[in-house]
Amino acid sequence: LPLRLSAEERDLPGTLAVRGEVMFDDASFQAVNRARAEAGREPFANPRNAAAGLIRRLEPEAVAQAHLSIFFYDVLLVEGGARPDTHWAELAALDAWGFPTEPHRRRVRDLDAIAAFHADMAERRDRLGYEIDGVVVKLDPIGQRDRLGTRHRSPRWAVAWKFPPRQEVTTLEDITVQVGTTGILTPVALLKPVDVSGVTVARASLHNTDEVKRKDVAPGDRVRIARAGDVIPEVVGRVEKAPRGRQPFSMPAECPSCGTETVREGAYVLCPAGLACPAQLRGRIRHMAGREALDINGLGDRTVARLVDRGMVRDPADLFRLGRDDFLKLEGFAERSARQLAEAIQGARRPSLARFLFALAIPHVGRRIAGQLARAFGSLDAVRKAKAEDIAALEGIGPEVAGAVAAFFADPDNRKVLDRLDAAGVRPEPAETSGGPAPLQGLTLVFTGELDGFSRREAEDAAEARGARATGSVSGNTDYVVAGRNPGSKLDEAKEKGIPVIDEDAFRAMLEEGT
Repeated sequence: LPLRLSAEERDLPGTLAVRGEVMFDDASFQAVNRARAEAGREPFANPRNAAAGLIRRLEPEAVAQAHLSIFFYDVLLVEGGARPDTHWAELAALDAWGFPTEPHRRRVRDLDAIAAFHADMAERRDRLGYEIDGVVVKLDPIGQRDRLGTRHRSPRWAVAWKFPPRQEVTTLEDITVQVGTTGILTPVALLKPVDVSGVTVARASLHNTDEVKRKDVAPGDRVRIARAGDVIPEVVGRVEKAPRGRQPFSMPAECPSCGTETVREGAYVLCPAGLACPAQLRGRIRHMAGREALDINGLGDRTVARLVDRGMVRDPADLFRLGRDDFLKLEGFAERSARQLAEAIQGARRPSLARFLFALAIPHVGRRIAGQLARAFGSLDAVRKAKAEDIAALEGIGPEVAGAVAAFFADPDNRKVLDRLDAAGVRPEPAETSGGPAPLQGLTLVFTGELDGFSRREAEDAAEARGARATGSVSGNTDYVVAGRNPGSKLDEAKEKGIPVIDEDAFRAMLEEGT
């Protein structure tokens, strides 16, 4: 990162904001891992995660020793000077100012030229000296970009064209079956560990029984492994001819967690036992405690498993009847940690309606749809009584999602759980209803520091009740950072990225005015 730009001062704009990507080149990554190994420390698995972890440490000396690199690729803001009118000219300007840019770029005019560049880079990727997994095709004129705009997570004027994933061959040693939060049984391949693009892969999801049949794999087979997008492990298929007498894999007739007879629904095999199934109960409790649901700090996976396995929690309502003394019975809890977890659980009794609906793990209902249901119906009782056609009438909700929501609340077992939660004092706050679009729809907010009139959760709930999305980290998708007293590093990140920072008064005005 240049500490001083190379252009003459008269050639520079008064204010300039640029965007780049920090990375490890191959030589630096190998040097860091060699030093870690010599010091008796575990080497980093891959350059992407290693670079991200070093940056998050916010320790300049440690980062400097790692010899990270950076490529700049975007001009975000120019004030006091003319902004280039094409992306090609922006990259040239970045070069002139002294910002490092990726040199392998080409301006083209048709699809054939794009394909030729993609093929050329795929052939050259191993000689670049740093890892890439594809190329990005971008529209050049800035004015046309501005008119096309940006989706929630990505621009309409750019698309990534990935390379075929790198593959390695190993032995599929076994196929086990996991039971998910909603009862779906997922076959998982247990592999003889193999290095794929710098990451050791020992397991990979096989998704469903149809996928296993399509790929025709079974324990003992030699299989080809890839990382989809150079990230997610995937079994591509069998390498050799299937040996004679090989036993094909089949999904179990009984749930491996509770022994209930399984049922087939489309491509999936499910356990219909619901919360009577320990695996589903553990999953539901973990989901309910998550940060984007009831946000019960300190209730991790191991604690949830112990509570379920010891019979202390048989449905979500039991969780809210536990106190400090109950947690002291569990290994690893001392007086302070037991008290803090008990207080966190009791503090989650009055969530916003949107958070509560998300916490229920209703099929197909994520944060956005949970917020939409809350704003449309206003209360839990109204959501419980809503018919599928009423839900499907909401913008962006189709018949499949509407049917899943209505079926969830019509299910007698789910009704009993909701009644027991109510009896345990878990009662979501009513939401403000609006017939029109949410006033803050599409905005992404990040909160840092202490607010006078809100707890962190209250502020996030207030924003989400009006259609915004509250996240825990600053990114290129963040629209505003709300800063209170004693803000943390998120404030510095916002300033570095040119993201608007507002105070609590401005946030209140935003809530009141919807702007």
